Formats: sequence, structure tokens, C-alpha cells
Amino acid sequence: MWFDPACPWAWVTSRWLLETEKVRPLDVSFHVMSLAVLNAGRDELDENYKNFLRTAWAPVRICIAAEQKYGNAVLRDLYTALGTRIHPGKQERGPELYAAALAEVGLDPALIEAGESTEYDDALRASHDAGMKPVGMDVGTPVIHAPGPDGGRVAIFGPVVTPAPKGEAAGRLWDGVVLVAGTPGFFELKRTRDVGPIFD
Repeated sequence: MWFDPACPWAWVTSRWLLETEKVRPLDVSFHVMSLAVLNAGRDELDENYKNFLRTAWAPVRICIAAEQKYGNAVLRDLYTALGTRIHPGKQERGPELYAAALAEVGLDPALIEAGESTEYDDALRASHDAGMKPVGMDVGTPVIHAPGPDGGRVAIFGPVVTPAPKGEAAGRLWDGVVLVAGTPGFFELKRTRDVGPIFD
């Protein structure tokens, strides 16, 4: 799964995937994409979303710096530490939140400095592109790459779901996602959202 820690919909999808691991033979790995990278240069965005994107750089940079130092596996716990504070905790994104998340998972506190640095931006864009190019750049996050019917992989945006299904309901959603994503020529299922993200 490719995530931006600031995205509430990616957070819910990530919690669904972790539930799915309990009932299906699945091993979820997490990778970083960036809504700020995705939306760079889009002047038509409203000012509120532009402000959101300005504060979205630091957490993805910190995640990439942590991955560079400790390996990909560190993202699972770091994303959980960040996301729990940002989404159900409703804490403001900023240095205090990032420092607490890094401390919780036992990572070098100096990684917080990456949030205001461009040092890891090439690695960030490479991770972003690895997730987004197979699915197309006209979507956001969550993006998942799943097993395809021929042994390859299929990439999709979504599912956008709330709240995160639990138990066998999580497994059934996974089964359906893999089925439709693996269908040649399948592109989209959609309906209007009538509820915001629920973090329970």
C-alpha cells in the first residue's frame, strides 16, 4: 500500500488491510507516496487544500528518511504511530507530533530534521512514482498493488471505505477487490461519498 500520512482515507484503508491480514494469507507492506508531489503545480486547487499540502511535506519526508536509514519494514509501525495521532487523535501535524511518533517506535529523533529538508526528495519521488505510475497519476491515495490472476500484480486506487471492515468482512472486501482489479479492462466502481472518514 502507498500512503500519505496526512490522508484520512488512506488511514482507514490501511487499517482495513491490517485487519485483512488476520483472515487472509496476506502480508501488507507500506510505501510512501506524496499528495504534495502529486498536486505540485496545480494552481486551480482551493486555498484550503493548498495549505493542507504545504503541511503534508514533513511527514512524508520523515517517513522516507526513516526508510532510508532502517529499511522498508520500519514504515509499518511509523505510519501507525503518525496516523494514530493525526487521524483518531486529531493532533495537529507538526514537530511535537513527529517527535512523539519517532520516540514511540524507537527511531532516531534526529529524523525529525528531514521534515524541513529536501535531502530525501529524490527518494520520496521514486517511492511515489513506483506506486503511482502503474495506476495512473489521476488518482490519489490510497493505492494498493495486489496479486493479479496471472501471477503478476495489478495496481488500483482505493478502496475508499469507512469505517474499516473488521474480521471476515475485511476478508470479503479483499476478495472482491482482488477479483475486480484482476479483471482485464476493469477501471472503476464509484458512488458519491455521504459520510466522512470514521476512525474506529
